[in-house]
Amino acid sequence: MSAHPTTSHPLRVVVSSVSSDAHMWNLVHLHLLLEEAGHEVTNLGVCPPDATVMDACRGPGRPDLLVLSTVNGHGHLDGLRLIRAIRRDAELAGLPVVIGGKLGVRGADGEGFGRRLIEAGFQAVFDESESTPERMLAGFTDFLTALAEDIAATRPGTADATTARPPVASAATGRPHTADAATARAEGAPAGLPVALGAR
Repeated sequence: MSAHPTTSHPLRVVVSSVSSDAHMWNLVHLHLLLEEAGHEVTNLGVCPPDATVMDACRGPGRPDLLVLSTVNGHGHLDGLRLIRAIRRDAELAGLPVVIGGKLGVRGADGEGFGRRLIEAGFQAVFDESESTPERMLAGFTDFLTALAEDIAATRPGTADATTARPPVASAATGRPHTADAATARAEGAPAGLPVALGAR
């Protein structure tokens, strides 16, 4: 499984589980998929405290993207707590963050998790209960590509450098939720990543 050919605009990506999730296989798969696409990956592993995740995103080498992957069904709870802390933090408030996998334990009855997570500050929510693996992978790939191009345009030395900004939240009922104002091409695409973001 590939996240498209090697990108010409590599991202610095932190990959992590949420604090209550001890599953590792999804993180390994996601790590390898992102590296195959040419991105630089830091993998925090399983059950990291929120403070550990946040500290890994600070400093001069801060990531371009934080990806949270969860399969234990508590992702909506842990994710809400963490994203609220990130958005309250002056240093991290503008960091693009996505979450995916098994976000609840009620399957299709859990609809609404994606919208709540987007409203809390995630740029994209990849819910395994809302799409097929193929469409999810395509959407996640589009998100990565568009984010990489947007960030490349904001870095010093580019012809169109501007102030970096996080995508603005939006969501569409009945498909995986995305917030892609800075990556408008992915706005209408179902987004998510199957095994790598936690879908089984």
